[in-house]
Amino acid sequence: MRCTWCDSEYTFTGGEHISIDDVMKQVRDFGCRLVEVTGGEPLAQREALDLVRCLCDESYEVLIETGGYISTEDLDQRAGVILDVKCPASGEAERNHWPNLMRLRPEMDEVKFVIADRADWDFARHVIQDYDLESRARSVLISPAWEQIDLSELANWIGESGMNVRMQLQMHKYVWGPDARGV
Repeated sequence: MRCTWCDSEYTFTGGEHISIDDVMKQVRDFGCRLVEVTGGEPLAQREALDLVRCLCDESYEVLIETGGYISTEDLDQRAGVILDVKCPASGEAERNHWPNLMRLRPEMDEVKFVIADRADWDFARHVIQDYDLESRARSVLISPAWEQIDLSELANWIGESGMNVRMQLQMHKYVWGPDARGV
């Protein structure tokens, strides 16, 4: 099916093709006003920008969670960004698209670091300071990599830093387990 707004198709996980019109109908049927676009890398889907625009046009509060390696430049400015900065232990730090950090807006965007070890924490601290993320983003989130770092040790590093950052646990992993999907 084609979207009447942008004449493009939208692809869901599993290869099912449905139109943005159909996605919008499903969102309306949920009856909520907050929509988060996430999963893999949504900006890698050519239709994501059109979907976000359509959601914003209907006055939804829209958040897009991005892996940070694709430019956010063309993203609808009405959408909030949750930008994941890849740390060294992820093996993807070289993929970070650094200009994205300069586009963060303190009134609506967040930046997240997943920390696996002390080197990741040191990397995150330097990026936070070098890009002045404490004032550039609404929130700076520090998320421990699942079962790779001692939570109390990370909490101590955060506390000792004096930085205005929040430790964020991936609650779904604690509630449903690390292998649960679709929760």
